[in-house]
Amino acid sequence: MIYLDNAATTKTAPQVVEAMLPYFSEIYGNPSSVYELAQNAKSAVTQAREDIASVIGARAQDIYFTAGGTEADNWAIKAAYEAYKSKGNHIITTKIEHHAVLHTCEYLEKTQGAKVTYLDVDENGLVRPEDLEAAITPETILISIMFANNEIGTIEPIAEIGRIAKEHGILFHTDAVQAFGQVPIQVDEMNIDMLSSSAHKINGPKGIGFLYIRKGVKIRSFIHGGAQERKRRAGTENVPGIVGYGCAAKLAAETMQERTAKEIDLRDYLIGRILKEIPYVRLNGDPKRRLPNNVNVSFQFIEGESLLIMLDMEGICASSGSACTSGSLDPSHVLLAIGLPHEIAHGSLRMTLSAENTKEEMDLVVEKLKEIVEKLRSMSPLYEDFMKKQKK
Repeated sequence: MIYLDNAATTKTAPQVVEAMLPYFSEIYGNPSSVYELAQNAKSAVTQAREDIASVIGARAQDIYFTAGGTEADNWAIKAAYEAYKSKGNHIITTKIEHHAVLHTCEYLEKTQGAKVTYLDVDENGLVRPEDLEAAITPETILISIMFANNEIGTIEPIAEIGRIAKEHGILFHTDAVQAFGQVPIQVDEMNIDMLSSSAHKINGPKGIGFLYIRKGVKIRSFIHGGAQERKRRAGTENVPGIVGYGCAAKLAAETMQERTAKEIDLRDYLIGRILKEIPYVRLNGDPKRRLPNNVNVSFQFIEGESLLIMLDMEGICASSGSACTSGSLDPSHVLLAIGLPHEIAHGSLRMTLSAENTKEEMDLVVEKLKEIVEKLRSMSPLYEDFMKKQKK
């Protein structure tokens, strides 16, 4: 099997599993209890919080654990709107956000009277800072723009967005689920007020994430109950998950430079061969400002689902976009936002690599892609008509 869907989820690292195991059956105390067994668990949670905070240059007490990136996005946007709606009801986001952000904004529009501006992006998926500044009104209370896109890999100008938000006194939230552990992030330098992340994107366990909330940001509790997470997120802590996240974050930070250099080398090699050897294909996303492991291409005259099924039959795991929209017949909202027509957006393929992949695997993937694309196009009336016109 060749696994090329690391943007959907990653394999939990052996070191992470090893770090988590004692907290299932040996150090299993509830961190809120007072006896030694519980306090040992609490100490492990504290250490994980510190390890995660250090990756983004944050204070440990500003890291709040959640069940994942989706909860963190919901918390940031809903709670910020509730807390600041007396100042205004305007939110600015983009058309290429993850649905955890888009659907939350739509919910606030429909039920809470929010007004939301969905910014356009350019053909590479980049937000134009001048468009952001032009969209700001006296009613704007929140800007939520992702750090890097989960489908096309484009890395947004976050520092500039943060500067604009700070100059106008507006809260800035970024969904950094794909960026955390993959690219350097410093919340103070980038003027980030809130940041969402999820462990399973960086070889950590599923079901655990965090929301960074800068000191002074007045947002309310999202889950009510006990006093956990400094009374902001009730519920007994997922100690094994938190320990696993702390370990994964530390590993990601320590290996980032070497690991991402290898991913970039593999990424560019794969992109180069595909664009050179397969006709009527385009690269989606910014060619330079992109995540180290992201390859997103669209093949004309074929349908993405058929391509995925045939790749799977060859033992190659990839996707056509976000795992959260798997099964949808609609083309990717991200690809439509960067200007692709429906028929080309439907023929998209996302391959997200890891440092464990090899050039030999990339060579095999290209050879299989060439065979499959040729086979699918041979069955396409659109391709047949196109080729007839080319010969005239």
